[in-house]
Amino acid sequence: MQTTKDLIKQYYDAFNRQDMKAFLNCLSDNVVHDINQRGCQKGKDAFSKFMDHMNHCYKETAMDLVIMVNEDGSRAAAEFIIEGTYLVTDEGLPEAKQQQYRLPVGAFFSIDDNKISRVTNYYNMQDWLDQVTKQ
Repeated sequence: MQTTKDLIKQYYDAFNRQDMKAFLNCLSDNVVHDINQRGCQKGKDAFSKFMDHMNHCYKETAMDLVIMVNEDGSRAAAEFIIEGTYLVTDEGLPEAKQQQYRLPVGAFFSIDDNKISRVTNYYNMQDWLDQVTKQ
């Protein structure tokens, strides 16, 4: 059985490769996804649709990943830098012009039966807006 740290690393490795099959395989079917300043979604299908949208509008890579796990492996946190390009205008956001951005991100996870059952992401949206509007 893989460790929680290995599971989270596998999740981000698949994210960086844009291997959505491997990425989604890390999730439980009833995963709860708390989206930074945009509400909550439930279920792997909703998460898959969210990622399709994100991959259409943004090209992102998680860099400098640090993973922390509690003693029993039921919870984890990750801190990293997201390096990205804003590809296609996202609804309600500034016009996309291939702007580059770099943001610190914190992510929090719950783990059940060796699958991610909750993902909560936090980053500074105003920092992102400042970066993409000044280019």
